[in-house]
Formats: sequence, structure tokens, C-alpha cells
Amino acid sequence: MKRKLKKQKLVVGWREWAQLPELGIDHIKVKIDTGAKTSSLHTFQLSTVKHSGQDYVKFDIHPIQDNDTMIYTCISPIVDYRWITSSTGHRQKRFIIETHLKIGEYSSLVQLSLANRDEMGFRMLIGRAALKKEVLVDPAHSFLLSHKTR
Repeated sequence: MKRKLKKQKLVVGWREWAQLPELGIDHIKVKIDTGAKTSSLHTFQLSTVKHSGQDYVKFDIHPIQDNDTMIYTCISPIVDYRWITSSTGHRQKRFIIETHLKIGEYSSLVQLSLANRDEMGFRMLIGRAALKKEVLVDPAHSFLLSHKTR
């Protein structure tokens, strides 16, 4: 009888530096939150545009907390609209986009809800759906896959 070997899971810290290459974001500090299903990205100045019959969302990002001088303007197809309940219990209908997330050597296509996270400690929250059962979170450590920069 042959046994299938389980793939070794990747271990990440509770916070990491990540990249969103398709959006041009080469560094953004993220919090890994297994209590959240959907990942969330800090955005502002959201507007919708149509291109070739498809709906897109155009938005700005301050990828570094407490740094309002660095601004990225992004555009992405809208894949869904969802009601999201925040950790404070506030429900909000949000745009959902899909993009690639990279943390160290880990890469995955993820869905992100777009929200203003100015009052939050992190510009991006990685929910459990983005981890695709391939990642374990070590809550005692930070930056296991990425070096603390900036």
C-alpha cells in the first residue's frame, strides 16, 4: 500500500512584508489574520471605470503606515461586490479584486476587499482564504519569510 506524502507547509510570522506585483506594490507590511476569511487592502479615492465592457475600480494606496507621501494609483477588474463585517461589527459593501500576493517565495492568487484602513495598524490584512491550506502561522514570530525593511 502506497502512502501519499504530505507537502510540507510553509510557516509565516503573524506579520510579514509582502508584494502585490500586478499592482506595482513592491513592499507593504501585512498582518496575517486567520480570524478573517477575506483579505483586505487599504485604499482611498475609489472610482469605477468601464473598459471594453468590463467594470474596473481605480484606487490609490499608501502602502506604508504613517507615510502619506508615497501614493500608488492602481486599476483592477472588479470580480465581485461583497458585504464585509469588520472586526468592529460594521458592515460595508466592498469591491473585490483578484491579484497575486507574494510573501518571500510564497505566491498565490488572492481576492482582496478594498477598504479605508487608515485607522488600522496595517495597510493590508491577509485572511485565511489567501493561505489556501498551504501555510501555518506562527503567532510568536514576525517576518519569517521577509526581512523587516523601512
